[in-house]
Amino acid sequence: MAANFLHGIETIEVSSGPVPVTVVKSAVIGLVGTAPSWAVAPPAIAPAPNAPTLVSSASDAANFGPLVSGYTIPYALAAIQAQGAGQAIVVNVFDPTRHFTSVPAAAFTFNVQGAINLGHMGPSNVVVTSDPAGTTYAAGTDYLLDAVNGVITLLAGSKIAAGAAVLVSFSYADPTKVADADIIGAFNAGAYTGLQALKTTYTSMGFFGKILIAPGYAQNADVANALETMAATLRAIALIDSPPSTPVATAISNRGLAGNAFDASSTRTVLCYPQETFFDTGLIPTGVTLSSLGSALQAPANANAVGPYSQWVAGAIAAKDLSNGYWWSPSNTQVTGILGPDVPLYASVTDANSDVNGLNGAGILTVFNAFGTGLRVWGNRSSAYPASTAPANFINVRRTMDILEESVELAMLQFIDQPITNALISSVLASVNAFIRSLIGRGALVAGAASYDPAENPSAQIAAGQLVFDIDVMPPPPAERITFNVFIDTNLLSQLANTSAVTAASANA
Repeated sequence: MAANFLHGIETIEVSSGPVPVTVVKSAVIGLVGTAPSWAVAPPAIAPAPNAPTLVSSASDAANFGPLVSGYTIPYALAAIQAQGAGQAIVVNVFDPTRHFTSVPAAAFTFNVQGAINLGHMGPSNVVVTSDPAGTTYAAGTDYLLDAVNGVITLLAGSKIAAGAAVLVSFSYADPTKVADADIIGAFNAGAYTGLQALKTTYTSMGFFGKILIAPGYAQNADVANALETMAATLRAIALIDSPPSTPVATAISNRGLAGNAFDASSTRTVLCYPQETFFDTGLIPTGVTLSSLGSALQAPANANAVGPYSQWVAGAIAAKDLSNGYWWSPSNTQVTGILGPDVPLYASVTDANSDVNGLNGAGILTVFNAFGTGLRVWGNRSSAYPASTAPANFINVRRTMDILEESVELAMLQFIDQPITNALISSVLASVNAFIRSLIGRGALVAGAASYDPAENPSAQIAAGQLVFDIDVMPPPPAERITFNVFIDTNLLSQLANTSAVTAASANA
């Protein structure tokens, strides 16, 4: 009642019955790495370092700058978007105020076009003096600095003579200064950095990244372990890479080598092998001979390069989630944008001794390429296999359970703190069972149901405000192996036509 005393009539509206359960987003990639924020061109705006940023389109990706060799985020976004679908929550840990290399004063000479190439992209703290030192020249008055390409050009009326030699000291953006600790991140001074920043995205965006990658760093054991830990926190999977040019035998033996990134046994860790070759159109951050004052002062690589497989696998998983469903295995999905593995692989669907089969048998996801197949993600199992043969070692089973569990938990917020009555118990069961039936109808589950067992809910426990429900479900495992029993049956020879009848028919013809 609304009041202790009422001489009259009141109406209390009571909500009861089932509520809909909304499926959480699965095709979201959590990407942590480095981006050339100093090269972002208007109207794009570079996100602040360590600020989780949602990328849903090519224009969003432009905010993290162009492809520049040594920076991982633009390459990863290009690999993801090449698969055609999916969103990414991106955390750029590169900070030009911390990750730079200082160059002491050195002699440079302006060329006939009145320009100097400093030999590094992203310069800052530039000081130009006479040679020998004595006069300090002013930026904007004596010279103009192209802070993206690292080029200094003379301005009209400059105190610097054409063709003069000068001394220049500067700092330049240096991604090699980014350490594993920057990628792993921490909570300091009230702010989350690196991987830890992915914890904050449900508050700001309403969802978490479900496919975690850190290309270029996930081949390091410390980063791999941090990715696995974060995957457990967010109910996600973590994609771990092997180093470049790793032989097949070494990749397999690394499964038992302590301190190695592949020394893992978790249903949340997917081991991606090998690295992949691709055509690199990114800019080379070191200087080139200046031949003109055109817009493209730094030369693109325009050559084959090698990159971590995880970035393409992440995009393929996200795209398959959207086209088929998160309950589908990522295996046998074509990958766009790669030229092939950086080491030779023997692929066969019939030979148990093939390289790809040996890798899959060791719990390693790889790439498959045979005549007319294209390059395909190949492998159904996480690093939990072969130590664990439980159904959850299948990548799609683990992910289906994650989506189901988180979806149910979030929907139950509506029931928290309601009075415990039979109506509440019935509403919870009706809500969850309706959701499970919808998943069965979609093919995400083979069967399942939610139930309430009084034996698991003694009076003392209910008196403490606690309820326990059971959910029994089975996601569909992938058809990893198909076997045909073929028999040579001599009895089938009786199907042949009678010889004399055949001879007579031939004569009449």
